[in-house]
Amino acid sequence: MEDMGIIAFLIIGAIAGWLAGKIIRGGGFGILGNMVVGIVGAVIGGFIFNFVGVSAGGLIGSIVTATIGAIVLLFIVGLVTKKS
Repeated sequence: MEDMGIIAFLIIGAIAGWLAGKIIRGGGFGILGNMVVGIVGAVIGGFIFNFVGVSAGGLIGSIVTATIGAIVLLFIVGLVTKKS
């Protein structure tokens, strides 16, 4: 059961990273890049949703939360890299 949780987490991260990449810059980052962006986005999205008091459960809720967090991550990274 634990292995399936890790696999599901990686798949959700990949989907969220890909979606965020499509929304922010028009393309993905490759499978590993999408996973990293999506997993970090899931942490950020979870923090944002918790702070606002919103909860999103289930598979779709997890993807939405991770995607929103990944969009915020890519937006902030874009701001930082443009100033440098």
